[in-house]
Amino acid sequence: MVGRLTAIYHVRSDARAIRARAQAIAIEQSVEMPLSAIDDAFVVSEIVGRVDGIRAHGDGVFEVRIALAVETIGRDAGQLINMLFGNTSLHDDVVLHDVDLPANLVTSFGGPRHGLADLRRRVDAGQRALTCSALKPQGLPPSALADLARRFAEGGIDYIKDDHGLADQHYARFSKRVEAITAALEKFPATRYVPSLSGDIDNMRHQLAIAARAGLDAVMVAPMLAGLANFHRLVREHTSFAFFAHPALAGAARLSPPLLIGKLFRMLGADAVIFPNHGGRFGYAPEACRALAKAALAGWEGLKPCVPVPAGGMSRERVPEMLDFYGADIMLLIGGALLAARERLVAETASFVAEVKNYGHG
Repeated sequence: MVGRLTAIYHVRSDARAIRARAQAIAIEQSVEMPLSAIDDAFVVSEIVGRVDGIRAHGDGVFEVRIALAVETIGRDAGQLINMLFGNTSLHDDVVLHDVDLPANLVTSFGGPRHGLADLRRRVDAGQRALTCSALKPQGLPPSALADLARRFAEGGIDYIKDDHGLADQHYARFSKRVEAITAALEKFPATRYVPSLSGDIDNMRHQLAIAARAGLDAVMVAPMLAGLANFHRLVREHTSFAFFAHPALAGAARLSPPLLIGKLFRMLGADAVIFPNHGGRFGYAPEACRALAKAALAGWEGLKPCVPVPAGGMSRERVPEMLDFYGADIMLLIGGALLAARERLVAETASFVAEVKNYGHG
């Protein structure tokens, strides 16, 4: 008998049609063909999706629970998301809200190799919240990016990451960028640089080799741009690196952010997950942000906690509010609001760092 996982969908439907709609999703996400055309007993009994529950949510939305065969996943991260939401994502009345996964499937993917505790240890942060900023805008040469990195480090920031728009453009080649920025940070061992990987998997492997030669131990990847299977492969191949997961292309409105960013990115090996905080440039609600952070940190089949990194239009003035909301098991990422200080960048960064360090001691 095969094992089962349970995909949980929110489906907008007329009450009279919801049972047929749920059965259609179960078939679509398992065998994708009329049941009458299947004459194999094993496929019919074990592989065909099974509707395990339907519950009204109100306002014409129903929670539909569908059991799918674990064996259809094949320990492949891309196939996991395909079985959960591949064809059904094409229907605009369905949201993939969550998934209940068996323990052996969760642990087979491995989860974070380093997680919250190690990212704190690397910068001697104790139990406080971590700080982070971003190098931007794209278009700057490596020397200008390196100067920004130095000024952030002078202000005492923990982690400096590339803006996700920095790839391998002619004006700031990955190798030249890494060389210039690591040189600029030589006098600041408490600050870590996190370059952004881009391109196909071979190109990202090459960039990881460059980062390793430069003495770096953390990188950033956008799993939805790179592909979930490629992201997971890089994590498994390069165990000494911490991986920051960027949410580019992860904002599909019909795939729950707490599930995708907080849960699945973590399971595939993200040590830190960046996401849009409520009240910033993007439309995440407070309850979604809280659920995402909880999913990243919660005890789950022995996986290490993953660091939630709220970002997206955040300002220093919101630091106390964000720490009140999330607690200290977090990394606060403020980019443009610090860069807007221009010649006062070092002082503004130092104020941001001091506010985080002094939180709760005032």
